[in-house]
Amino acid sequence: MSTNIALNVPVEESSDLPLSISFWQTFVFWLKLGFISFGGPAGQISIMHQELVEQKRWISEKRFLHALNYCMLLPGPEAQQLAIYIGWLMHRTIGGIVAGVLFVLPSLFILIFLSWLYIAFGHLTWVEGLFYGIKPAVTAIVFHAAHRIGTRSLKNNALWAIAAGSFVAIFALNIPFPIIVLSAAVIGYVGSKLSPDLFLLGSGHGQINKSSERALIDDDTPTPAHAQFRWYRLVLLLLVGLALWIIPIGSLTAIYGWEHPFTQMAWFFTKAALLTFGGAYAVLPYVYQGAVGHYGWLNPTQMIDGLALGETTPGPLIMVVAFVGFIGGYTKAVFGVDHLFLAGAMAAIIVTWFTFLPSFLFILGGGPLIESTHNNLKFTAPLTAITAAVVGVILNLALFFGYHVLWPQGFEGSFDWISALIAIIAAIALFRYKQNVIHVIAVCAVIGLLVSLFFK
Repeated sequence: MSTNIALNVPVEESSDLPLSISFWQTFVFWLKLGFISFGGPAGQISIMHQELVEQKRWISEKRFLHALNYCMLLPGPEAQQLAIYIGWLMHRTIGGIVAGVLFVLPSLFILIFLSWLYIAFGHLTWVEGLFYGIKPAVTAIVFHAAHRIGTRSLKNNALWAIAAGSFVAIFALNIPFPIIVLSAAVIGYVGSKLSPDLFLLGSGHGQINKSSERALIDDDTPTPAHAQFRWYRLVLLLLVGLALWIIPIGSLTAIYGWEHPFTQMAWFFTKAALLTFGGAYAVLPYVYQGAVGHYGWLNPTQMIDGLALGETTPGPLIMVVAFVGFIGGYTKAVFGVDHLFLAGAMAAIIVTWFTFLPSFLFILGGGPLIESTHNNLKFTAPLTAITAAVVGVILNLALFFGYHVLWPQGFEGSFDWISALIAIIAAIALFRYKQNVIHVIAVCAVIGLLVSLFFK
């Protein structure tokens, strides 16, 4: 197996390009990316485009967008899947695995550490003050996410109706998120037959500037042998993937039993991994329904705090599931009161494994099929309808957060006007001045700290 990918263009046409890229060169890049991938999927994709297409020129614009369009059709974090795809294309399966693992590994370790600080020392006045300011900011951030996705995807009255229907379904009727997703997909499929123009939308990430310079993997670079579709490879991959799912969940069941928190986390987050159409904000209502409402692994306030931590760490936002797992394992004391940190860390690792495993299988299994065509992929009608439904469930999530932040003791309690003011400041910064999410959270955290020290 070769560990280098060779440039397939004459040297005189690209004299400043290396003739090959070693596996260890890409390893260093993916490791760096894991520590700097802030800004959610849009920011992460932008970083990869700037580094890989514009600066390093390891892959051409067309091949980059081709891979991105495929990743956007899949459930799961599209930025991480894009990293897996490019890593696989350059250095076979091992390249894809390394790229995908390093994309999430730094954030897993960081979140385990921050989750421990939060649960062990969150009662301290200054920590409470920081989160007092962060929670209203998170509420504004989720409203902003609903607005951003809505303006991108709700292009006609039919899609607005789907979004409104999904909001009513989850807000008023408490219908489970998977049923809403399935219903939207059916509506999209039927609607595409009756009026296909209503469901033919673009990918929604906006246009990326074109580059005419030659790249290592260029538009006309032949598909490497390992990226060509072979049935036996697909079957082998599916068998390996099934084993990587069955062996861990089977072991947890055999050791602890099906009803144990570890086993239930493995099963619940497997389902969550297959429902993340539309990104992390889309699956958060489902995670809330299960982790908070059904299993009681954490409370609503902790869920808001976890999203805040997820927003301020590198890696995909869906890594908030590591926080959910840690808090669940820690508070349930599954290893006894003397090993709380170990229980939380183990739970975080379990939920991360089962959340991200499908992403690797989707790319390593489907990549050869995508490489066999080089035709740009578009959102299908069902996925367009799902994206519209996502807007409704995110709006419901924002209202849920807003209720718990502005009325901490419920509607019978007093209205927290200071939190409302912080939320308004955060919203103005996001909507009007387009400020970075991390900057908004940092400023609001300082405001919350000052309020807690001098006014409470």
